[in-house]
Amino acid sequence: MSHISVNRADLQTPHQDLHSELGALRGEHPGRARNPVIKVADLAWLEFEKPDLDRAEVFARDFGFAIAARTEEALWLRGTFAGPPCMVIRRGHASRFVGPAFRAAERADLDRLARTTGSDVRDIDVPGGGQAVALLDPSGFPVRVVHCGEQLPALPEQQPLILNTGTEHRRTNTTQRPPREPSRIQRLGHVVLETRVFARTLDWYLDTLGMIVSDFLFLDGQRQRGPTMAFIRCDQGSLAVDHHTLALHLGPGTGYVHSAYQVTDLDSIAAGGEYLAERGYQRSWGIGRHIQGSQLFDYWRDPDRFMLEHFADGDLFSCDLEPGWAPMSASGLAQWGPPVTRDFLGTNPSPAKLREVMTALREDNELDPARLLGLMKAMSS
Repeated sequence: MSHISVNRADLQTPHQDLHSELGALRGEHPGRARNPVIKVADLAWLEFEKPDLDRAEVFARDFGFAIAARTEEALWLRGTFAGPPCMVIRRGHASRFVGPAFRAAERADLDRLARTTGSDVRDIDVPGGGQAVALLDPSGFPVRVVHCGEQLPALPEQQPLILNTGTEHRRTNTTQRPPREPSRIQRLGHVVLETRVFARTLDWYLDTLGMIVSDFLFLDGQRQRGPTMAFIRCDQGSLAVDHHTLALHLGPGTGYVHSAYQVTDLDSIAAGGEYLAERGYQRSWGIGRHIQGSQLFDYWRDPDRFMLEHFADGDLFSCDLEPGWAPMSASGLAQWGPPVTRDFLGTNPSPAKLREVMTALREDNELDPARLLGLMKAMSS
C-alpha cells in the first residue's frame, strides 16, 4: 500500500476541493463505522482456482508478475515491492475466484477478530508462513484476514522515465526508448466485487474490518434509496493510502469484477500493453484516467476471462477526508480515454447474463426492477 504523511492543517472538505462536487446530505451513510472490530492495514492477496497452472504462469509472467513460489498444486505471484504475495492460484477443476485476503495491522488483531466472530486463528500455507482468520461476508465471499511471519524481499524495479516538461528540461542529449517488455508489477492495489446485497456487505467491511469509504455513487433519481457503489480504503489514520482497496457495486451477479496492480508509470502501462497485444491477449478497456481514484488504467483479460488492470498515479487519502458523492454513469468512469467498452461494463447480452438477472429478481436481495432499470440507464449514459 502506498502511503505518505499528511498535514492535517492542509486538509479540505469534499465541498472545497476537487475530490467530489457533492458531499453527503443529512442522514446519508457516513461511510465508516463508529467502533469497528479491527482496522485492516491493506489487501494482502487474492485467491483463485484454475485447472491449468502452466497457462496461468505464462500469462502471469507476460502481465508482469514475478513468481514467489510454485508447486504442483499452487502458484504464488508477487510484485517488486517487499511484502506478501499478490495472488495465489491453486489447482482446481474449474476457473473461479475464491476470495480476498486482507493484512492485519498486528498479530493481536487476529485474536480480537476470532473472539468477536467466533472463529479460529489457524496456520496457513503461504511463503514464509503465517496465520489467518477465515470469515464469510454477507455476499458469501470467503474473506481471510492474515498475518504473515516473513515478508518477501524487494526485487529490482522498472525505473520511471525521466520526462521533459514545458519549463523543466531534465533530459538532454538522449532519447526515450522504453523497452517492449512486461509492465513490472509493483504490488496489488484493489479488487472490485459485485453483490446483490450491497448495503449489508458494505456495512460488514466497515464494521468488521474497519475500512472507510472514499466515494459513493448513486443512481440518477434514486439517491434517496442510498448508494449503489462504494470505493473503500483502509484506515491508517494520518497516513494517506490508496483511494480504494476494495470497491463494491450492486448488480445482478455475485462475484469478482476485476483486480488492479500498480506499475511504475504511464510508459510502463503503454509498453506493457503493447507487449500483451503482441502475444494475443485481449484488452478490455484502456488506456485512460479514471475519475474516482484518478488512476491511469489499462484493463486486460487473462486466458480464463478474468479481468486485471495495470494502474499508476492513483489518489492517496488520509482518514480525515469524508466521502464524496456522485451519480453513477458509464461516461463518469474516465476523465479521458477511449469510450468504455461493453466488455468492461459486463453488459454484453448472453443467456447466462439473462439467467443471472432473472434469478436476482426472484431472490430476497437489494435488486428490484427499479434498481435494475436505473443500473441499465447508468451504464448507457
